[in-house]
Amino acid sequence: MTIAFIRHGQTDWNAAGRMQGTSDIPLNGTGRQQARDAVDLLSGFDWNVIVSSPLVRARETAELIADGLGLKLGRSYDLLVERHYGEGEGRTMDQILARWPDRDYPGLEPLDSVVARGTSALQQIADEHEGENVVIVCHGTLIRYTLASLHGHPLDPIVNGAVSTLDRLDDTWRLLTVNGETIDALV
Repeated sequence: MTIAFIRHGQTDWNAAGRMQGTSDIPLNGTGRQQARDAVDLLSGFDWNVIVSSPLVRARETAELIADGLGLKLGRSYDLLVERHYGEGEGRTMDQILARWPDRDYPGLEPLDSVVARGTSALQQIADEHEGENVVIVCHGTLIRYTLASLHGHPLDPIVNGAVSTLDRLDDTWRLLTVNGETIDALV
């Protein structure tokens, strides 16, 4: 089983440097093009299904990729939503740091909760799509920290539209690429 994680395409909030979290912000034109570009990155491999977070930016990215690859669009998983940034949502990092210099703002979901959701979602998807190769479209923080947990090393931020891959042998996950770069080049 191979899994490709793709971060949704760009939104206007991404372009403005605003924290989105669970705020349901749609793709912009650049984001739609990033989704279409991801089709080329995924072509040439035997994918079976595309699933996603239920947030509109992830779901639309998944729809565009599924259409481009001629694949079935599978269901959405609530466990794949982005980290909840609480009162930080809609604000830029400068605004957050000015108000909460320690970055500990009200309503911020702990990273261990994000990782627990990400690994639970990965297991659920693997169980439901056993033996299939699955594309998962979701969010940067969830992808970054879930993959870092599986890999045992910190990872750089995940880029909009970037593909990160892992495979599963028995019950062990092996990280192959992050943001399209092979792990050997990252470590």
